Amino acid sequence: MTGRDLDVFVGRWQSRGRTLPAPGLPIVGTDEYEWFPGNGFLVHDVDVTIGGEQVRVIEFIGDAASPEGGPFPMRSFDNQGVYSEMTATVQDGVWTFAYESARATVRLGDDGTTMTAFWERSQDGRTWQPWMEMSFTRQN
Repeated sequence: MTGRDLDVFVGRWQSRGRTLPAPGLPIVGTDEYEWFPGNGFLVHDVDVTIGGEQVRVIEFIGDAASPEGGPFPMRSFDNQGVYSEMTATVQDGVWTFAYESARATVRLGDDGTTMTAFWERSQDGRTWQPWMEMSFTRQN
C-alpha cells in the first residue's frame, strides 16, 4: 500500500444513505477529499445531515502505510467534540476503515465515479450490528 492508493478518493462526492435498521434516518450531504499541502495527509471533510441534524467531521488520513504494509493511520474530529483514531486498509480494491467500536467496508465503482460504504458498530468489539449504508457519486 502507498499513499497514492488514496488518490481514488480525491474529489467532491454527493453523499446519500440512511441509518440502520430500516427505515432509519436519511443521510444527505457531501464528502470532500483533498491532499493537504505537501501531500503528507489526505484531508476528508464531511458535511452531512442525519435526520435533520447537521454532522461535520474533519479527518486526516496518513499518506503512507508502515514499511511492512500496515494500515494507513486516520484521525477524525467532529462537531460534537468526538475524536477517533482509525486505520484504513485496502485489499483487492475493497477498503476497510476501522476502530474498536466501528468499521466500514468501502467499495469504489469500476469507473471511479461511485462508491458505497456499509458501516457497522459494536459495544464489545466482537458483536457487530449494522449502523449505516451510504452511496456516493463523484461531483468532480
